[in-house]
Amino acid sequence: MEKNEKFRNSNNSILNIQDVIFEIILRHINDLIYVMKVEEDNFRYVFMNEMALSRARIAEDYIGKTFHEALPPEIANHLWNQYQTVVETKSPYLFEDTISLPGFGVIYGESILTPILDESGIIQFVVCVTRNVTDSVLEKRELNEARQMYKSLLDNNMDAIFSVDLLGKLLHINPATVEITGYLEDDLVETSIFSLFHESDRESFFNIFQRTVQGRRDEYVGFRIKHKNGQSLTVHIKTIPIVVDGKVHGIYAIFRDITEQYHAEAMMKYLAFHDQLTGLPNRSSLKTNLPAAVKNAKESNHQLALMYIDLDRFKFLNDTMGHDIGDLLLKEVAERLLSVEGYEKYSIYRQGGDEFIVMLENTTRTLTMDCANKILDKLKAAFNYAHHEFFVSASIGISLYPTDGEDSDTLIKNADTALYLVKDRGRGHFRFYSDQMKQGNTKIMEMETALRRAIENEELILYYQPQFDLTSGVVDGFEALIRWQHPQLGIISPIEFISLAEDTGLILPIGEWVIKKVCSTLKKWHEQGLSATTIAINLSPRQFQQVGLVQFIQEQITSNNIHPDYLEFEITEGAIQDSKEALTILKQLKGLGVRIAVDDFGTGFSSLSYLKKYPIDTLKIDQSFVKDVLNDDKDEAIITTIIHLAHSLGLMVIAEGVEQLEQLELLRNKKCHKAQGYYFSRPIPEDMVIKKYL
Repeated sequence: MEKNEKFRNSNNSILNIQDVIFEIILRHINDLIYVMKVEEDNFRYVFMNEMALSRARIAEDYIGKTFHEALPPEIANHLWNQYQTVVETKSPYLFEDTISLPGFGVIYGESILTPILDESGIIQFVVCVTRNVTDSVLEKRELNEARQMYKSLLDNNMDAIFSVDLLGKLLHINPATVEITGYLEDDLVETSIFSLFHESDRESFFNIFQRTVQGRRDEYVGFRIKHKNGQSLTVHIKTIPIVVDGKVHGIYAIFRDITEQYHAEAMMKYLAFHDQLTGLPNRSSLKTNLPAAVKNAKESNHQLALMYIDLDRFKFLNDTMGHDIGDLLLKEVAERLLSVEGYEKYSIYRQGGDEFIVMLENTTRTLTMDCANKILDKLKAAFNYAHHEFFVSASIGISLYPTDGEDSDTLIKNADTALYLVKDRGRGHFRFYSDQMKQGNTKIMEMETALRRAIENEELILYYQPQFDLTSGVVDGFEALIRWQHPQLGIISPIEFISLAEDTGLILPIGEWVIKKVCSTLKKWHEQGLSATTIAINLSPRQFQQVGLVQFIQEQITSNNIHPDYLEFEITEGAIQDSKEALTILKQLKGLGVRIAVDDFGTGFSSLSYLKKYPIDTLKIDQSFVKDVLNDDKDEAIITTIIHLAHSLGLMVIAEGVEQLEQLELLRNKKCHKAQGYYFSRPIPEDMVIKKYL
C-alpha cells in the first residue's frame, strides 16, 4: 500500500513537472496554439496560448464560444470549413492562409490541424498550431519573381545574350541569338564562344573575356562574328561578370547587331536635318546653320540676307486640287529654287508648309534684290500636273544682317514681318524689312482686334450698288457691298479690312453675316410691297470652301421665305478652278435655285472648259478691262470676246466699273446685257436704295 502510494506520488510529481514543462513551452513558443472542442456541427474554443492571445489580440472571453459566436461570418465560415475537413478525414490537415494581426499587418500563416480522439475513436478536440511563414513565402515569391524576370529579360531581349562559363564554354543562349546569328541552341551549347569570332578579332575578345572573368564589365564596338550562313556581322559587345556569393562563376556576353547601324545613323541624321518631301534642309538645319552664318558674317564684316518666301494661294490650291498635287507643286518649287544660279553662298530651307527660307551669305542689298527677282521669275512660270496648268506666285520678306538684326531669331522675325506686309499689299513681290514695319504690325494687330469687336457689336453694314439693264435702262438688281461703320473712324472701305479678314479667318463669320443680312432685307422689301429684285453676294474663296455653306444658305432662304432666284452669288475664277470639289459645290448651290456669277472674269488662269461644265448664269467683265477700253484695243478685244462667249453659251454678261458715257455706249453696242459703276451710282445705303430705285 505504502509502495503504491509512493509510486502514485512519484507519478503525480512527474505529471506536475510535465505540466510545468508543457506550460513553459506553450508560454514561450512563437506559434499560435488553439484547442477547439468538437461538438455537433460546431467547434468551440477551450484553450489558446499566450501568443495567440497577444499576437492575435483575441479576448479571453472567446473561451467557450464557437467560431460564429466569436468571429465575423466570413472568417468563421472559412475556419469552419478547414476544421470540418479534419473531422471528416480524422487526419491532420495542413493549410496556408493570410492572417491580419494588429500591429503586424497581413502575414502568411501555415496551420496544422490535429485531431484528438477518445478511446472509441471519436474526435473530441482539434489542436491548431499556426506558424508565421511570411518570410519564407515572400522569399519564395521573390525567388520565383526573380526567375521569371530573368527569363523574361533573356527571352524578350532583342540582343543576343550568351551565358558562358569561366573557360569560355557556352551554357545558354536566348531566342534573339538564334535570330541574329542563325545558330540554334544545340549548335552552340557546349562549344567555345571564341569560335564565333572572326579570326583577327579572337585575341581582342579573349582579352576582354579575361578582364570580365576578373570581375570587370567591358564593351567594344566593331567586333566581327560569323553568321551561320557565312556572312560577317558587325556587333557591339558588352560583357558582364556572373557573380554568385561574391565569386565570379562565368560571364554574360551581350551582342547587338550593328551591321547597318552606320548607314542607319547617317540616314537618321539626314532626316533630322532635311525635309522628307522636298529633300531640302529643314527648320532644324536652319537653326544650326544660321547662327554659324551670322557669326561668320560678323567675323568677315560681310552682309547676310535672309529671304522668307511664302507661296500665294497655296492653301486654296492644296484644298481644292488635293494634297497629292500640292506635294508635287512643293517639290517643283524646291527644284526651281535650287536652279537659281550666280551666287557664292546660296542655301535653301523648307521652313514648313508652303514656306521656304533662302539664306544668302557675303551679299549686298543689290545682289539680294537681284536674287529675289530671279526667284520670283522662276516661280511665275506655269506648273503642269495631270493635264492641269497652275500659276502660283510667291511673296518674299527680306531681312539683312547686321542692319535688321544681329542674331538668328531677330533676322527670321523681321523677314517674317516684311513678308506679312508683302501679303497685305497685294502679294507677288518682295520687300526689305524696315523699322517702320514694327508700327505697321502694331496697327494690323489693333485692326484685327477692332474687326473682331465690330462683328460682335454689329458695326458692319451693307451698301448696295445698282446694276442696270442696258436695253431698258432700268435697275435690274444690286450688288451687296460690305462697309465697316467704325465708331471713331467712320465708314471704312472693305479694301482696308477684307484681306485681314481672309488671313485671320474672320471672313467666315463676316460672310455669314452678309448672307443673313441680304436674305432678311429681301424679306423686308417683299413684306413692304417693294419691287422684287436680285441681290448679288460675293463669296470669298475661303467661304466657298466652307463646310456647311450650302446648308446655311438653304436655312436662310427657308427661314426668310424668299424666292432663291433673287439671290446671286459671285465667285472668282480662282475659287472655282477646274476641280471636282468646286463642281460639286456649284451644283449644290444651283440646286437651291440661286443664280451663280463668275466675278472678275478674264483675270484668272483657269481653263475655259469649266464654263461648259459648271452651272453658271452670269459672267462679270472685270473693271480693269472697262477702265481703258476707250484707249486700248486689246481691252476692247477682250470685252468683245467675253460678250460673244457669253452669248454663245447662253449666259448673262455684266460689266463693272463703268464711269463714262462713252464706255456705256460701247458696251451697249456690243450687246452687253447689264452694267454697274460710278457712272450710274456709287454704292449707297439701304434707305437710299428704297428711296431712289424701289
